[in-house]
Amino acid sequence: MDTIINRKNSKKKKLALVGIIILILTFIVYASFTKKRAYTVKKSEISIKTVQEDYFEDFMVFQAITEPLNSILVNIVEGGSVQEIFVENGDFVQEGQPLARLYNPNTELNYMQQETAIIEQINNLNKAKLDLRNQELSLTKDLISIEHDYQDAKNQYDLEKKLYEQEILAKNEWGKTQENFRFQKERMNIIKQSVAKEKQANAIQIGQLNQSISIMEKSLGVLRTNKKNFLILAPLSGRLSSFEPVLGQSYTQGQTLGKIDVMKGYKLVADVDEFYLNKVKKDQKGTIDFNGKKVQVVVDKVIPEVVKGRFKVELQLPQLENLDLRQGLSFGVRLLLSEKEKINVLPKGSYYNETSGKWIFVLTSDDKAERRTIKLGRENPVYYEVLEGLHPGDKVMTSGYQDYKEIEVLNLE
Repeated sequence: MDTIINRKNSKKKKLALVGIIILILTFIVYASFTKKRAYTVKKSEISIKTVQEDYFEDFMVFQAITEPLNSILVNIVEGGSVQEIFVENGDFVQEGQPLARLYNPNTELNYMQQETAIIEQINNLNKAKLDLRNQELSLTKDLISIEHDYQDAKNQYDLEKKLYEQEILAKNEWGKTQENFRFQKERMNIIKQSVAKEKQANAIQIGQLNQSISIMEKSLGVLRTNKKNFLILAPLSGRLSSFEPVLGQSYTQGQTLGKIDVMKGYKLVADVDEFYLNKVKKDQKGTIDFNGKKVQVVVDKVIPEVVKGRFKVELQLPQLENLDLRQGLSFGVRLLLSEKEKINVLPKGSYYNETSGKWIFVLTSDDKAERRTIKLGRENPVYYEVLEGLHPGDKVMTSGYQDYKEIEVLNLE
């Protein structure tokens, strides 16, 4: 007798088996996605430091070099080739001492032509002044002659007036004398007015000529001074540096031939990374080590121009009178950016290159370290300020993270 098979129960068993398989696969996939990526590393290959609460100073350290407090450049005023050299680089020179002589025949010829032209103009102006003086003298002579004629006519008038009143002189003769006297008087007055105006006009012209002559003479003086600029003189006393002229070499106008350092004090000059441009301010204080002693320095000048990622800082040395300094000495400057305060700090390390301070490996036990998100604030050459994610006593891995960028758990051996 055949057995009856229940097909419905068989179908349910198959569905249940499929469901179990799906659940297992889902669990495996979920576990693979949620399981933290781990990596095994030897403790001897890493560096471990402890987060702590400590006094934090926001400071920076950079190298600075001593330079003379004041210097002046020796510039070429008139271009030319080097004909003579009188001193050597490093010599101590006195103000006005010759340093070198240049030669430029074209410029010298041009100076001679200009000088000749100016002297000719001055002579022409002086001749014009002389002509005006002669003209004025001629008018004065004419006026003297006219005044003499007037005086003769007046004397004749006074004499004949008496004779006419005594009826000795005829009326027609008296009339002629009156007319001559009137003529000479009016003539003299007109000439006097003309001479006065002429003198006034001449005075104005002579003043203008004198002014022009004065300007020409100043131009001539400047020209003759410029002729002397081929001889390079020390603008002040001090030590000559960067002075390396070569005989026969040509230099253009405005080119720097050297520098004179005034040996009356020193300053510190440093090139600082542009990252600190907004942090370094005038009057900030710092220290340097000099012969085993701490010496205070003060920021005197910040030059904000950034060249190749760096800017210049000049510092004063308040205790300069007690220091035996020389040009070119190098010092490590520790510049304070803020006062001391007690905060949570994290030691610096190469981990920052890969994390940018956003996460770090924290030891959860002696043999395990886990990735943790953090937030850092200020920094100095030793510490970072901890704002979030770490607490005093936390042990962290501070060595490089180049091989662990995608890792979440480190197993320590």
